[in-house]
Amino acid sequence: MAKRKIIKIVLDKCTGCGLCIPNCPEGALQIIDGKARLISDLFCDGLGACLGHCPEGAIVIEEREAEKYDEKKVMANIVKQGKNTIKAHLIHLRDHGEKELLGLAIEYLNENNPEINVPELVHGGEDGHSGHGGGCPGSKMRDMRKEENKETKTEVGELTPEIQNWPVQIMLVPVHAPYFNGADLLIAADCVPFAYPKFHQDLLKGKILLIGCPKLDDNGLYAEKLGQIIKDNDIKSVTVAHMEVPCCFGILQSVEAAIEASGKNIAMKEATIGIKGNRID
Repeated sequence: MAKRKIIKIVLDKCTGCGLCIPNCPEGALQIIDGKARLISDLFCDGLGACLGHCPEGAIVIEEREAEKYDEKKVMANIVKQGKNTIKAHLIHLRDHGEKELLGLAIEYLNENNPEINVPELVHGGEDGHSGHGGGCPGSKMRDMRKEENKETKTEVGELTPEIQNWPVQIMLVPVHAPYFNGADLLIAADCVPFAYPKFHQDLLKGKILLIGCPKLDDNGLYAEKLGQIIKDNDIKSVTVAHMEVPCCFGILQSVEAAIEASGKNIAMKEATIGIKGNRID
């Protein structure tokens, strides 16, 4: 076994409502003794399709020793659940940029279920998360660099949103998203956009955004994920934006560790935001 990301059920929070079950087409979850349980490491891909469907926040992603995820064993289970479940799973992999796993899934279908029209399932519409509900539309990858941002009018004038990518949460963004190539990264503590009124115009413009909370989340996982992004993509520069409070400096340490682990010499800038909304660096 090796360390990898996998879901964890926080049993004290779980009420056994079962809303996560239909949103795990891989079949990794079951309700046992009134609680959701992960029944097999082999079936959990660690991408978190079930995360947004738990009303209690009882599902989290952790990194631990686990059996290697087996896409073909998952597909053997999924095909029994019908076309909508197959479709949800394939689009789930596609939207997370998991090309290798998607290739294995398609290979399985071609070998064992040749009657299934794979291109139609994967590319036949953007509502692929409907039906059985196995996907996570809120984390579907979008590259908005070539989209024209419409101006958003406010009471004090006209502002243009500068966001160029989705999702923005560090743990949700695909490592090999196309917008990373040649990118200037802005890695921000998630309080910064709320505190700093000029966030879009002063910090975000022209950059790819990643956000996280160094106080509540695992900075070690941040460092690992960011290190992989920096190592596997052509990142031009990194700007780290954090609040002035001591607990917020953890995100700076995560980025420094990520750059060091990547083995690359990448310029890093730092922006510190005061709790009154002023930039103090």
